[in-house]
Amino acid sequence: MFSKNKQILIVMGLILPFYSYAIEASQVEAKSSDSSCFYQQMSKLESTVGGRIGIAVYNTRNKETLSYRGNERFPFCSTGKVMTVAAILKASEKESDLLTKIIKYTKTDTDKSAYAPITSKYLAKGMTISELSQAALDYSDNTAMNLLVAEAGGVGKITDYARLIGDEKFRLDRMEPELNTSIPADKRDTTTPLAMTMSLDKLVLGQSLESNSQIYLTKWLKANTTGDKRIRAGLPQGWIVGDKTGTGAYGTTNDIGVIWAAKCDPIVISIYYTQDQKAAKSNDSVIASATKVAIDALAKNDVCLRSQLNLQ
Repeated sequence: MFSKNKQILIVMGLILPFYSYAIEASQVEAKSSDSSCFYQQMSKLESTVGGRIGIAVYNTRNKETLSYRGNERFPFCSTGKVMTVAAILKASEKESDLLTKIIKYTKTDTDKSAYAPITSKYLAKGMTISELSQAALDYSDNTAMNLLVAEAGGVGKITDYARLIGDEKFRLDRMEPELNTSIPADKRDTTTPLAMTMSLDKLVLGQSLESNSQIYLTKWLKANTTGDKRIRAGLPQGWIVGDKTGTGAYGTTNDIGVIWAAKCDPIVISIYYTQDQKAAKSNDSVIASATKVAIDALAKNDVCLRSQLNLQ
């Protein structure tokens, strides 16, 4: 015979697991509901602007991930420069003098790349690998990108590095400016929003790069000069962003980055937008709008974000 107290404990032992399951189920349902709302808002934005939007956003505070067309392929254009610079930084961890190595190049190189705002100024003396990396990320200099890819051993080596960090989607097939053709259904020079977000998290916040390399990468991303009208434009004043933009044919407009809101944990985000007509214009406002939708959705499950956004 069990005592009355033991009987109560047994009953509680039977009830508590179901109570715990009910709590977990309600939490999952809430997050599922938030995800559904996010999906609907992204679908509405996409219908309004036309074309195809892909986004994946990851909150490092509570590990929540939201995505729209997250597993679909998009042309990455110059956002691929992040993977290239990361591959170079990884190589520098075994070659201590790599970043100070001077690379010489010619006017033919700058002309062929179609965009050389920084490298065109240093034709006479060349630039160090570190300077080229900064030019590629902060000014989207195409010649710098091509020289870094060549230093790494070719486009295949950059793809190999993506595989090394667990990214099975990223693929670099061509050099600048050819990689920006952004032809619909062309798998060359593409990735998925989810894959890029997870890779960016590993590179900037994770363990894929050693501390010094990570410091360089983060500093360069934060100093980017091309992204003020994209992710940054969808955020409150004072939030810090480290990002890399990309732009190509078919109105392709991209931005990937890490967001630091005051007192909150970092948020990693990748947004890709491409259209059906080759001559379509890029559209910065799509990226800004998608950013706001994503942050507002994450705030529903993050008290810190709600506080920063002045939401109840």
